[in-house]
Amino acid sequence: MNEKFKEMDPKELELPETTFSRDIESKVFQALVFQAISKIEGIHLVSKGLIDSLLGRDTQESYSAIHIDQDQKKHSVSIKLELNINFGIAIPEKSDEIQTKVIEAISTFTGLHVNCVHVVFKNILSEANQKDEEIEEEVLETANSEEEYEGF
Repeated sequence: MNEKFKEMDPKELELPETTFSRDIESKVFQALVFQAISKIEGIHLVSKGLIDSLLGRDTQESYSAIHIDQDQKKHSVSIKLELNINFGIAIPEKSDEIQTKVIEAISTFTGLHVNCVHVVFKNILSEANQKDEEIEEEVLETANSEEEYEGF
């Protein structure tokens, strides 16, 4: 019987099919999207009010303007962003830039197909509003970085 196996090419033996599985939490996608869009000038995530941020309310929902919908069967993800944009910026060009950066980040880091990036512009910010939004973003980033290092 061993003689028969010696004559057989080892490549002819079929191994049982292995199923690989990985789950990625929505928070991971939200962090990747946040990192991708944080480098884009002239836009700001729609966030909770400054007072809520200062009082620590809803700190777990700091990415509440980034909505993720995963399709496990198709190995794809759909993303919806709620943003404010500075006055004077062309929305179509900025939308293309946002969508391209988000798709690149998600595809590169997760290997998943990005089915849709839906960008919803909620408000146009005047110069006074832009300064308020920048202060709110700094407060949120500080709160998030403190949460990350908590317990070390």
